[in-house]
Amino acid sequence: MADVKTWFNNGAVYEEAMGRWSRLVGEIFLTWLAPEPGLRWIDVGCGNGAFTALLMQHCAPAETHGIDPSKAQIAFARGRPDAAGAVFQIGDAVALPFADGRFDAATMALAISFVPDPARGVAEMARVVRPGGTVATYMWDGTNGGSPFHPIQAEIRDQGISLPTPPSANASRMEALQALWTGAGLESVDTKAVTVQRIFADFDAFWSVSTRMGNIQPALAAMTPDEVARLQGRVRMRLPADAEGRIAYAARANAIKGRVPG
Repeated sequence: MADVKTWFNNGAVYEEAMGRWSRLVGEIFLTWLAPEPGLRWIDVGCGNGAFTALLMQHCAPAETHGIDPSKAQIAFARGRPDAAGAVFQIGDAVALPFADGRFDAATMALAISFVPDPARGVAEMARVVRPGGTVATYMWDGTNGGSPFHPIQAEIRDQGISLPTPPSANASRMEALQALWTGAGLESVDTKAVTVQRIFADFDAFWSVSTRMGNIQPALAAMTPDEVARLQGRVRMRLPADAEGRIAYAARANAIKGRVPG
């Protein structure tokens, strides 16, 4: 089984395959959070900085830190002009290198399913946020077909081929998120399901973007060219094009927020 760490070792590929999806959800997520300007933010599992850039653009933060275990992702994030002013560093979600109460808000965008111990990760976010501050996340509802790549993943599984999964895949479920937030002692917990749509010029554009990263790559690498062609045909049947050949696909994420007591 492929190491999930290798799914996110290219910031530019992530930007095309997932970063654009993340920002679609992220904009709705931030509107829902309705934060005041001038806050101190930490973006845990920031990846290539796609969501961090939204914080910089829309939230007028006093300061923003992004932390992620991937050197390649952090290198890409540091070069983003739309995230200028944010401080990015390599680090672990379950051992944040910050003092208690250091921030006003902590977010985790599309990352909680990749934290081996999500309860500890949420506890760490709560620890570094001041009393009354916000702890929030959003994650694709992957176990219920919400992933942007679900049409391909489902067809591969229908062929009896096993796909590697994130270490904490079930953490994306709404009930699991609620348990994590209440378990961390957070108050005023609220949830929101977010559906977003992305339009691709044609099927080839959808296929190219959706097969460049994640758990699909190792499965495709193990197939013969004929098997890949048959898979493409089955996926194409799931995604009818409009009169101009465009493909519209909707993905669904679960979001949650809570307040540090005190």
